[in-house]
Amino acid sequence: MTEFTIKKNDSGQRVDKFISKALPDMPKSLIYKLIRKKDIKLNGKRCEISDVLRDGDILRVYAPADFSTKKTDMEFLKAPSDIEIIYEDENIIVVNKPAGLAAHSGNDRESDTLVNRIKHYLYLRGSYAPESEASFAPALCSRLDKNTCGLVTAAKNAAALREMNAGIRDGFVTKIYHCAAVGVPAEKNGILSAYHFKMSEGNIVKISDFPKNDYRPIKTGYKLLAQSDGLSLLEITLYTGRTHQIRAHLSHIGLPVLGDPKYGSSAANKRYGVQVQALCAYRLRFSFSKDSPLEYLNEISITAPKPGFERIFIEK
Repeated sequence: MTEFTIKKNDSGQRVDKFISKALPDMPKSLIYKLIRKKDIKLNGKRCEISDVLRDGDILRVYAPADFSTKKTDMEFLKAPSDIEIIYEDENIIVVNKPAGLAAHSGNDRESDTLVNRIKHYLYLRGSYAPESEASFAPALCSRLDKNTCGLVTAAKNAAALREMNAGIRDGFVTKIYHCAAVGVPAEKNGILSAYHFKMSEGNIVKISDFPKNDYRPIKTGYKLLAQSDGLSLLEITLYTGRTHQIRAHLSHIGLPVLGDPKYGSSAANKRYGVQVQALCAYRLRFSFSKDSPLEYLNEISITAPKPGFERIFIEK
């Protein structure tokens, strides 16, 4: 029998979700079987898959074999702890990610990632104690491509993670970007609509002006802020958040992001000597409902430092 005392960061989860994290070696099929057989008990009583855990609950798992509890992963200590903090409170932290730093580790299992740097920073501050957590670790609520710079939000507790993710999904978090584009738009501002499809291979997307099978609608707002030497400084508002949306959508209308090696103009990139996309997650605005625990963020507009490409290519 394995017993768990549910703590604050474990609460708010379904029973099966928690067990999958706390006992990662246990097959999901066995979890569901144990629940059906009443071999998983919540506060001494049988429970259902849909039951939600609360702070202070006692969960007992009677399994036919021993399953290892979640191992304390200290891999994040291999990453530096230095991060550029733009905003921090007891629930969230917003940092300025430099271009070239991956948000999460990929197939190469790189230790130096943004999320690991944030964990290391919080660990040193005493805000994160992995050995006392059964299922939670600080996590990114938004992510950027490796070569895109700017604001990334991470949650410091489970409740904030759920609320921020729901806010992003439901449109309560507005993400505004700055980018340098090759060319100048005919209109100074507008909202672009199209259809987006992510290819199964090659990590690339396609854009269509017309509906097609498996293409999802996208909406991208833009505003011309400045222009110089055939380049435009654009403010971009994301109304939908698809993979590579800004880069692919702007390229589709003939205004590729400067330095973009995937959707951009190789000739323009060579001319200006830029091979990393001039794209920055520049500002965050919030509009949470009054009953949200993050409603206080509505009074705050979080802005990144002016990106280097803006000074080099626009302000001449």
